[in-house]
Amino acid sequence: VQLQASGGGLVQSGGSLRLSCAASGSPSDYPAIGWFRQAPGKEREGISCLSSSDGSTYYADSVKGRFTIFRESDKKLVFLQMNSLKPEDTAVYYCATGSCPRPDLQDYWGQGTLVTVSS
Repeated sequence: VQLQASGGGLVQSGGSLRLSCAASGSPSDYPAIGWFRQAPGKEREGISCLSSSDGSTYYADSVKGRFTIFRESDKKLVFLQMNSLKPEDTAVYYCATGSCPRPDLQDYWGQGTLVTVSS
């Protein structure tokens, strides 16, 4: 399984970005795809997950109501729509597959994509 994250950039506070995670292989290879982020000086945290089997989702309290995780119908491209961005959302964002949302239980990671939210 290979994961490729993209879509990061610089945005003003209150703005929006959409991150993409492209997954290779068969959907059965990844029971869930999650988005994680790591801000400078902080631990990596799981912020959103999408189950490949039943489509159930998870959101961390810090992003609930602002971020939406969804996928294309072929299940190989997963998006994270981020609205109402705040400076505290600034971080490197990663997609991964494993037992979401725990970072230590992920099997495969994509490379990170940097999101910077200016105030």
